[in-house]
Formats: sequence, structure tokens, C-alpha cells
Amino acid sequence: MTQQQPRICILGGGFGGLYTALRLSQLPFSKAEKPEIVLVDRRDRFLFVPLLYELLTGELQTWEIAPPFAELLDNTGVRFCQGTVSGIDLEAKRVQLHDGPEIPCDRLVLALGGETPLDMVKGAVEYAYSFRTLNDAYRLEERLRFLEASNTDKIRIAIVGAGYSGVELACKLADRLGDKGRVRLIEQGNTILRTSPEFNRESASKALEKRKVWIDLETAVEAIEADTISLTYKGQLDVLPVDIVLWTVGTQVSQAVRSLPLKQNQRGQLITNPTLQIIDHPDIFALGDIAECHDATGQKVPATAQTAFQQADYTAWNIWASLSDRPLLPFRYQALGEMMTLGIDNATLTGLGIKLDGQLAHIARRLAYLYRMPTFDHQVKVGFNWISKPIQDLIKG
Repeated sequence: MTQQQPRICILGGGFGGLYTALRLSQLPFSKAEKPEIVLVDRRDRFLFVPLLYELLTGELQTWEIAPPFAELLDNTGVRFCQGTVSGIDLEAKRVQLHDGPEIPCDRLVLALGGETPLDMVKGAVEYAYSFRTLNDAYRLEERLRFLEASNTDKIRIAIVGAGYSGVELACKLADRLGDKGRVRLIEQGNTILRTSPEFNRESASKALEKRKVWIDLETAVEAIEADTISLTYKGQLDVLPVDIVLWTVGTQVSQAVRSLPLKQNQRGQLITNPTLQIIDHPDIFALGDIAECHDATGQKVPATAQTAFQQADYTAWNIWASLSDRPLLPFRYQALGEMMTLGIDNATLTGLGIKLDGQLAHIARRLAYLYRMPTFDHQVKVGFNWISKPIQDLIKG
């Protein structure tokens, strides 16, 4: 009697999920142990989120930062299944998809990523734009083009949240709109980029000042309407006219994950042990935004793309180890620093003893992200395009 091939089901095709699948496909499973790997995502494309901002300025194209899963997984042995998760039966180890098949599995990886909570302020759900997905970028692009084609004197944009996403959006939009733009950055705290290294914060402050971005610190949003935003500063209420409100504050775990009977923290994140297994459920792994993880040294790891990228290697290894009776490895987080785009051809970078800003940081950031693109084939295609683009532009010009 032949033993049934084990099946690994990975929910979510972001950095955590896709890179776990690709790494698993490369590991040396014996012929008897070789599993079927199924990757499930509701979209048909992977998204390299840190480069999403470049779509707004035309610096990059969709195919470069959002290649189709079918293309990335070609010849890997990983099966892609497009669908939305409607339920997970933990006891039976089955995943239910909305209008799709039920997937039984021996190992389950939860990498569904986070969502932007728009229900924190009155009117945000109806009128604010989030900026986390390709559809978010398309929706914003459509609105920008409409305003750019109109007779409006100034395009007024309010960005709520002066963390990484808010600052990067402010710089890109200010560069795109030029004198026609009026960009305002709204932050409840007393500083921008609260968790950033001082060098990056200073570089960002200079970039925002150069682009004449207004910064409202210690300011709370009371309400958002179709064409106004209500702000309070030191007890005083101001109602300002606005064309676009971008909401970049917070990350929440999806309802599909929050409803699971698994150990969670107050934010609904799943609590894992250092081997990235769910507490009391050794066959279920979680990584990325939806997981609270303390690594081998006991430090709580940040929920960033960099973390998910690193966790994917350990998740894949530990699944392989668990299926082949080998010891599992506790995750060890390496803080490699942070990079931010600060407008067209401009960035800041701090990490591994290096501090850079301006065009040099922009080039270093691009090269670092090229190296992290999901497959060698895609790296080659994108890299060749980046090298040849200046020549093509010169010929066209």
C-alpha cells in the first residue's frame, strides 16, 4: 500500500506565503516524502508592496512589481489556487474556499497579511483611500487623473499617518503634482516616523520641507466627508477642503483569522512559538502581519515585509523538518536596517553601519529590492529593463 503524498496548504501569496512556497519547492524532500504544495490567494498576482509607490510616479510598471503567480510558480511544482478563504476547519485540517474546492492538508501556513482599518473615524470607510494593494493604487491613479484633467487650481491631498507609508506617499505625490499639489501630512503623535532611525527621520523631514508638504503634528482626525476633513489640534476644530484623503494608519488582522479558535493577542494576531508554529497546533504555521512572534533570543519581531521575507526561509525549513523527522530551527531575526523612498530618484537608507540618502540611496534601495524579487527569471527581466530604460528614453527623446 503506497503512502499518500503529504499536502502543504499556504494561505496568502504575499512575502510570507509566496516565499515559503518557493523555498519549499527547493528543499531536498525524499521521493516518499515529497509533498504537494498548494498556494491560495484571492488575487492572481504577487505584489512587491515596498515598490507600490513607484506606480504613482510612472517610475515602474505593474508587470515589474506585480507579476502573475502562474508565471512565478511555473516549473516549481507549486500549484496555485485563486480563491477567497471562507473557513478553516482546524480539527479536520481542511480549508474552505468561497465558490471553490475544499482543500485537505497535512501542514497549514497562515500568511494572509494585514488590512487597513478604515472604520476608526466617521466617514473614512466611505471617503478615504487606503494604499496597500494594486487595486488601491489603480483607484488612486484614476482619481488623480480625473483631478489633473479638471480645471481645479490646486489638488488638495490629506494623508493621515506620518509613518513610513504616509511619508513615502507624501513625497511621491508632491513630486507628481508639483505646483498643482497641496499635500498635507496629519499625525496624532509629536513626530514623523516615530520608530525610524534619526538619520532617516532627518532625511525625510528635509525631503518633505523641500516639497512644501504641510505637516500637522499632534492633530487628530474627527471626521471625513466627500470634500472636507475635520481636524482637532489642542481642542480646536478645523474643517478643511480636500480632494483626496489617504488613510495609512494601522494594520488589522482579517476576520477569517480573528474567528479562528487559536491563541491571539489583543490585536487579533496569532501567537506563535519561535519555530513559527501556532501554540498548541504544531501542524499550523503563521508568519508576517498576522503573527506575534518572539524569536530565539526572546525579542518581539516587527511586522514588516523584511521580517516576513526572513520568516519564510524558517517556515519552509521547519515544515520540511517536521515532515522528515528532523529538528526544527527557532527563528532568528536579523535587523538589516530600513529603506524609504522620498520622491522621484530619491531615498534614505540606514542599516549594517551604512547611512545614505539622495540618489545613491535610491540606487542602493532599487538594487536591494531587485535582489529580493521572488524568482531569478523575474529578477533578470526587471533588471534588464532598469538598465535599458535610460537608453530607450534617450532614443525616444
